[in-house]
Amino acid sequence: MLALAVELADYPLTDDLALRGEGHSRVCGSRVTLGVDTGAEGAITRVGARVTACAIGQAAAAVCLREVEGRDAAGIARSLTEIETWLAGDSDMPAWPGIAVLEPARAYPARHAAILLPWKAALAALSNRVRPD
Repeated sequence: MLALAVELADYPLTDDLALRGEGHSRVCGSRVTLGVDTGAEGAITRVGARVTACAIGQAAAAVCLREVEGRDAAGIARSLTEIETWLAGDSDMPAWPGIAVLEPARAYPARHAAILLPWKAALAALSNRVRPD
């Protein structure tokens, strides 16, 4: 998991990313801020992040960032629901590529909020998308 934290450097949060979203965990204080650009259909075309989180939160952010490009708000929302249900122990592992690395953290409910932050931040950023008239 620690090796994933290094990958976050591949996704710098730059001022030219059009939309911003943030996820914050009151439980552990972790915070994920994402900036995204989107295409005409609303799918993410570019992403950057600032992650202040524990190793598990950083690993979750890396897993999310690896695969978030090309996804729209509906897809992110579906994935978030699948991950929440999985963390609660009510379903099989979600289809999100790389999520298996977070399996050991399922046993620690206090870490679940940190795991969900990048998907929540992506959804928040996409909800800030201005729709043309």
